[in-house]
Amino acid sequence: MTTPIQYARDHAETFRQQLFELLRIPSVSTDSAYTGEVRRAADWLAADLKRIGMQNVAVMPTAGHPVVYADWLNAGADKPTVLIYGHYDVQPADQKKDGWSSAPFEPEVRDGFIYARGSSDDKGQAFVHVKTVESYLATDGKLPVNVKMLLEGEEEIGSKNLQDFLKTYADMLRADVAVISDTGMTDVDQPEITRALRGLTYMQLDVQASKIDLHSGGYGGAIHNPALALAQIIAKLHNPDNSIAVPGFYDKVRPLTDTDRAEIASLALSDEKYMEITGAPGIWGEAGYTADERITGRPTLEINGLLSGWTGEGAKTVLPAKAMAKISCRLVADQDPVEIYELVKAYVAQITPPTVRAELKLLNMGDAALMETDMPEMQAAVRAYERGWGKAPLFARTGGSIPVVADFKRILGAPTIMLGFGLNTDGAHGPDEHYSLEMFRKGIDTAIYFLEEVAK
Repeated sequence: MTTPIQYARDHAETFRQQLFELLRIPSVSTDSAYTGEVRRAADWLAADLKRIGMQNVAVMPTAGHPVVYADWLNAGADKPTVLIYGHYDVQPADQKKDGWSSAPFEPEVRDGFIYARGSSDDKGQAFVHVKTVESYLATDGKLPVNVKMLLEGEEEIGSKNLQDFLKTYADMLRADVAVISDTGMTDVDQPEITRALRGLTYMQLDVQASKIDLHSGGYGGAIHNPALALAQIIAKLHNPDNSIAVPGFYDKVRPLTDTDRAEIASLALSDEKYMEITGAPGIWGEAGYTADERITGRPTLEINGLLSGWTGEGAKTVLPAKAMAKISCRLVADQDPVEIYELVKAYVAQITPPTVRAELKLLNMGDAALMETDMPEMQAAVRAYERGWGKAPLFARTGGSIPVVADFKRILGAPTIMLGFGLNTDGAHGPDEHYSLEMFRKGIDTAIYFLEEVAK
């Protein structure tokens, strides 16, 4: 009798071609011009889930883009229920403007990698689980556990309607454990399990003086230039040692223990490697911590964008009426995104010169997450990676944010396992995003083993 593993290997080329079909759909969630394409991707996934034998398949509306839901609950009440989450929306991509080597929505295989927008983040990784379910149902005719699948279309724009969806359908989505495949590894030969994610507070700072732009010759030197005022405010957000100057910002930050630092160091890159990867002439950051500790175990405050005055070709001697900055804080366990916003807001009000007006708005947020390594579901993941890779996984932390992890715990009561099958070098969100064919194959094998191990 053919096993799920053998079925997956026998159908590897079919699986790849199916993934290519999905990747050809430009499901860009942030641009309303692509709303129809986002819906087309949702319908495509729903049709495939029905074809492979999943039940109660539905494309469910939200206030924005839809959620694709499906389940298979015939394993019995004595078996655990696994909620598999992924997202089918992608970042924008333009071949000429962004510098892609090939058309971003026409998958191309080069040197063992699929080059296409969404190949790694997250269509390729989410599709691993669809093909895992197919491999079981096509051979055993059943799954070893109960499975629910939730694929959303708004992750790339902050999952702004997902929390309400989880609350509305909490009973339908209830599970013993949630699984997300949307993270990467350092090396294709060394599996990793991400156990810590940072939270996020994203803000916009607007600074204004005059009602309209003014002639710099007529008013410069008398009216405080908002661009200068903004720069003066921003300059006070960090201390000389590059720590964050906002009072109370670090009050709830857990100090890194020796064990934490050893865990981070086990996968750390050298300063030289970071400089090589980024092209930066040096490493910067909070004193007393390594680059990897700053990225994965400490909070940050970053300036993500600046806008003011004349930025076109040539000269225009304008005194701008206003200036704007986008500011984000990456947060660690126990930090409250709303509390951080209030702390930054109060500090900005304190340091704003009286000659301008400043307003700080909260645009987006998400909680940090820290998963314990000794819970049974995590140990099932460890065994699955050992079988799929032939090597025990290392535990890793990431500097990024996946807010739904905290939502699953808070709303559904389900712990989350980050069963990642990407590489940190996949170039997610950038030009020439790609996904390893080997990772796709090993991912399906490991996801098959994971369901078997969870069943135990």
